[in-house]
Amino acid sequence: MDPLPAPDARRFTALRALSLSLFIAMHLGSLAVLWLGGTWADVALCAGLYVLRMFGITAGYHRYFAHRAYKTSRWFQFVLAWIGSMSIQKGVLWWAGLHRVHHRWSDTPRDLHSPVQRGLLYAHAGWFVSPEHDETDMSLIPDFAKYPELRWLNTYYWVPALVMAAACYALDGARGVVWGAGLSTVLLWHGTFTINSLSHTWGSRRYETTDTSRNNFILALITLGEGWHNNHHHYMNSANQGFFWWEVDVSYYVLRALAAVGVVRDLRKPPAHVLSPGLVAAATTRLAGVKAAAETRFAEAREAVGEVKAVAETRLAEAREAVGEVKAAAETRFAEAREAVESAVEDASTAKPNATS
Repeated sequence: MDPLPAPDARRFTALRALSLSLFIAMHLGSLAVLWLGGTWADVALCAGLYVLRMFGITAGYHRYFAHRAYKTSRWFQFVLAWIGSMSIQKGVLWWAGLHRVHHRWSDTPRDLHSPVQRGLLYAHAGWFVSPEHDETDMSLIPDFAKYPELRWLNTYYWVPALVMAAACYALDGARGVVWGAGLSTVLLWHGTFTINSLSHTWGSRRYETTDTSRNNFILALITLGEGWHNNHHHYMNSANQGFFWWEVDVSYYVLRALAAVGVVRDLRKPPAHVLSPGLVAAATTRLAGVKAAAETRFAEAREAVGEVKAVAETRLAEAREAVGEVKAAAETRFAEAREAVESAVEDASTAKPNATS
């Protein structure tokens, strides 16, 4: 990133300090539950708002707006965006647009929250509080930026959170706000952020994707199904991220229920060769067979080349030996001819004086 001009650099530093202060203040404020105490109703409020808003993020912000994994009506897409905005994770268009960038450049220097490139802490929350990523690039999400109600909600994303806080106050005063809008939000933040950080460092890999994505059962429970992250990076446009029946995916179960009553439709799923362990195993076996056959043929070709090389070297040696013999014979004959010439010259020289006398 190019250095910012001095005034912009000062503004950037001030915004970062403000964002980080608000982030820390939210954490400290949630600790007020230790002094205010709470009832089981407060615990239920905290848990209920956590689950509701996690669904807004996973099924709404992520699977619907970022990946278009299913279809729904215009009114319900606004409901999804509203519930997601209650999480205080900024605007729906901002979130979904940047998530598309994450998939396009996952774990490369252009990935804004890669633990490989920027470290675990920055991947977890640093990118979120940094004003470096505050602007919404509408060109990243033109399919949803065309809706004026979504653009409004993207700008005033804090409005649903204020409405939620007011409802919590109406239910149980300050204690309701701390449990429902404070502690629940902090837990929701870190639950969501684990997918950017821990899901790229902790878990197993079923598919050899180009990034470090992993599957993790614990994170899948915390995030209503997002923990099957290696599955997701292998086939990102699926409404279900738990590809097999034993992979718990609560968000998908809710989407199935909503589809049953006609609220959502056309839930996209991975193709059969990804879903079926048998087909995957068969493909792996076939691939291993092709690889083994190729290696055998390569070994045979290398052996044949070796044999040809050995024959060529033998013939070259024989030819070189024959040339040597011809050369030796020629040199002998040349020496004999030279000796004969010299002898003839000597005889001629001896005969000349005798003829004169």
